[in-house]
Amino acid sequence: MQKYSGFGLLKHALSHHENWQRVWRNPKPKKHYDVIIVGGGGHGLATAYYLAKVHKVTNVAVIEKGYLGGGNTARNTTIVRSNYLWDEAAFLYEHAMKLWEGLAQDLNYNLMFSQRGVLNLGHTLQDMRDIERRVNANRLNGIDSVALDTAGVQKIVPIMDCTSRARYPILGASWQPRAGVARHDAVAWGFARAADALGVDLIQQCEVDDILMQNGNAVGVNTKQYGEIHADRIGCVVAGNSGVVAKMAGFELPVESHPLQALVSEPIRPILDTVVMSNQVHGYISQSDKGDLVIGAGIDGYNGYGQRGSYPTIEHTLQAIVEMFPIFSRVRMNRQWGGIVDTTPDACPIISDTPIGNLFFNCGWGTGGFKATPGSGHVFAETLAKGEANALAKPFSMFRFHNGALVDEHGAAGVAH
Repeated sequence: MQKYSGFGLLKHALSHHENWQRVWRNPKPKKHYDVIIVGGGGHGLATAYYLAKVHKVTNVAVIEKGYLGGGNTARNTTIVRSNYLWDEAAFLYEHAMKLWEGLAQDLNYNLMFSQRGVLNLGHTLQDMRDIERRVNANRLNGIDSVALDTAGVQKIVPIMDCTSRARYPILGASWQPRAGVARHDAVAWGFARAADALGVDLIQQCEVDDILMQNGNAVGVNTKQYGEIHADRIGCVVAGNSGVVAKMAGFELPVESHPLQALVSEPIRPILDTVVMSNQVHGYISQSDKGDLVIGAGIDGYNGYGQRGSYPTIEHTLQAIVEMFPIFSRVRMNRQWGGIVDTTPDACPIISDTPIGNLFFNCGWGTGGFKATPGSGHVFAETLAKGEANALAKPFSMFRFHNGALVDEHGAAGVAH
């Protein structure tokens, strides 16, 4: 057997994995596809993968105006959990959680999924009432969840200030042991490689600038780079740009786009082995495998598409983090950014058909998009394959804003992240 080392080993490995190389080149688009997916982020790539694997629909194109996984998939704080209050949201996110638990094996790709648990802190009596309510609802739905008192929180996170003199007194928390974090880039790469291996065309650097219409139905898209590309069905998974694409088809979506702030610190030695979230102060923190403290803040109070940091929002969050974790007061911030989140009035997604035939949208996830990635792709793939909503997706029709059947998860899920 011939032995390889260094660059020779890498060259040998790549030469035997042509599918890996295909992911990063642009195939020439066909004139017609069974399904076009507009948006090559985590949700779009997951949709393509499950279309090909579960429903055997392989004549699929994922069209991305930038590069794969370059949007919110690369700009989030990687939290995965399913402890939502309302049945509709809880079932959807728990479906995603169960997929997460076997996803690395399914994709044969290390997603660095770490089920280290998530704490949602309570600082007031009302917080604790809400926590008890949510924990009880979770347990009735078969979702792991426990209500902790102050001593229980301190036992899990000894470095947090749980004393009575704290500025934000910690009266307790909800605790989901199965929750955790994953590597966001790896999720996009894993789905992209797996979809590509099943025959899906991944077309990067290709911007859609119009929806082609015929007799009230969508029949394809027009792109700046390749002109018209036709399809039987079109699924739009473009997050904060959903409203822009909807207007191309002549209707409006009940979504607004806001920059969502986050930052990471310089790497430090391992000291925090779980995720801590606070709704009251709108801050959450975990530590990555590289040692960075990953800190999430809130959305800016204005609409926008700026993928950049907003210092006032981050300053408020850092003040709270330092109050709760005095040990971090001298840690330096490494970088900050803004992701673009699309929010609906009830803080729940839209997974739906539209007034235009053959055109479907998956959007409005707000700050809950990353944790839903495999579940979102799984249910949306079925919706596109069959032309009607999956059972888990039915409560999230865009038409619920006409008939008043809102899910209203906003603020009910221990901070909507």
